[in-house]
Amino acid sequence: MKIAILYVSKHGTTEKVAGSIANKLRETNEVELFSLKENVNPDISRFEMVILGSSVYAGQASKKMKTFCKENEPVLLQKKIGLFICGMHPDKEQQEKELKYAYPEVLQKKAEAIGFMGGEFLFEQMNFFERFIAKKIAKTKSSVHRIDWDAVDDFVKKLQ
Repeated sequence: MKIAILYVSKHGTTEKVAGSIANKLRETNEVELFSLKENVNPDISRFEMVILGSSVYAGQASKKMKTFCKENEPVLLQKKIGLFICGMHPDKEQQEKELKYAYPEVLQKKAEAIGFMGGEFLFEQMNFFERFIAKKIAKTKSSVHRIDWDAVDDFVKKLQ
């Protein structure tokens, strides 16, 4: 199967998760990765499955991802779909809210897999304001790594 994985990653965590998903799916599929930062509207027409991944900041998914979904909804609805987000909120209820608002409801209903993959605070890649906010919210003074690799594995299993 031909699979496109499109992602938006501010500091690299969502890219890391997208790469891991791609590596796991490459065992039996042809997979291509697309950063919406570098290519805002890749042609997805030749793919049978499209996986979308976005980082979440302050409870909101990337505007680039939201725009891509809106502009490509008719084509996306003809594909098998997987949706994931990367974020740092520890509360399961809040994670569900972030997932709910990250992608259009029509895509969520069609999705074969939806996942919250955890995230990272990468202080060395953050600007002053981002570090300040992360320190206040997470009450930490250094990088934090909380990618949920089990959630990544479960997500991939649902797509196979």
